Amino acid sequence: MGRLFDELSKDYRFKEGLKTCINCGTCTAICPAAEFYKYDPRKVVDTVQRKDDGEIEALLRSETIWYCGECMSCVTRCPRGNGPGLVIMALRNLSARLGYFTDSEKGRQLWPLTKTLNNNILHTGYCIHPSTFDCDEYPEAGPITRWVMDNKEEVFGRLGANYEGKGPGVLRRIPQADLDELQAIFDETGGTERMEAVERASRDKAAELGMDFDEYTKYTYEHCSVGHFNNEE
Repeated sequence: MGRLFDELSKDYRFKEGLKTCINCGTCTAICPAAEFYKYDPRKVVDTVQRKDDGEIEALLRSETIWYCGECMSCVTRCPRGNGPGLVIMALRNLSARLGYFTDSEKGRQLWPLTKTLNNNILHTGYCIHPSTFDCDEYPEAGPITRWVMDNKEEVFGRLGANYEGKGPGVLRRIPQADLDELQAIFDETGGTERMEAVERASRDKAAELGMDFDEYTKYTYEHCSVGHFNNEE
């Protein structure tokens, strides 16, 4: 048993997700990601079960663990109660903690997602919030979304939302005391530490690639090479 397997074994998601896998492949058959990506949850679990540090490290540095959508379809079908999706969560967490995620294209996307979603949660109380949505960064949203964002107070008001208002209602302003409590939860549960680890490793990778950090952030968010999908060579 190697060091990396020992680290994985400490993660409660790993404990819940890997019990008595018989490598039947049911998880792969039901997996939406496996239909499109070069991804096989059965092989991931099989690799982890061998407890070989070299193979586990290769997984942590690979594209493979970032293809999973964490939909947990695998959990609903496994005849032995395993959760490959939970194993993937544990692998991703360890990859982030060790900085290995920066070795893969899909893994590097962890930084812009961490930056955007966690900052939204901590500063607005929402994962996605109209005040932080930049139509220039999401041209695929189209002209209607741009019009909505330009007229959001009127549009959301007509739809019954309490946009940035006090009291109850959709899109209400979250009190600062509650945002402070969210920050405390992040601090106590390791969320803040993880965010800092992801940013630190990402800055190191940006320097390695000769990019300034803003350039790196934009690159990781927008760049997608070929070879990830089943219908590609």
